[in-house]
Amino acid sequence: MADVNRGKRPLSPHLTIYRPQMTSISSILVRITGTGLLLGALLVVWWFLAAATSPEYFATVDGVITSFVGDIVMALSAWALWYHTLGGLRHLYWDTGRGMDVETAEKLGLMMIIASVVLTILTLLIV
Repeated sequence: MADVNRGKRPLSPHLTIYRPQMTSISSILVRITGTGLLLGALLVVWWFLAAATSPEYFATVDGVITSFVGDIVMALSAWALWYHTLGGLRHLYWDTGRGMDVETAEKLGLMMIIASVVLTILTLLIV
């Protein structure tokens, strides 16, 4: 059946007028960090495979991972791991039926960002 009101329905808000909420930003970041963790995991697997292959190849791969760019990628991977973990804990909290109101959900999103940065700094200082 044809939709007779097709041209009269309102359009979705455009990106130029839409203000993202903390809940949507934190949800998108959890998805991005989950995908981004693959890069760090692949680098670690590459490092282990190089260690099992030969000392020369391991020296090459170790040089890449311990370079300035490698250090940045691994530090961002540590942040992604903490952020993604905190996102999982937030969802476990939500599964109990608590924290679902907008104010609490926004506070949890902001706490995830702050806590992940603090935990990453502590991790980098300890390691």
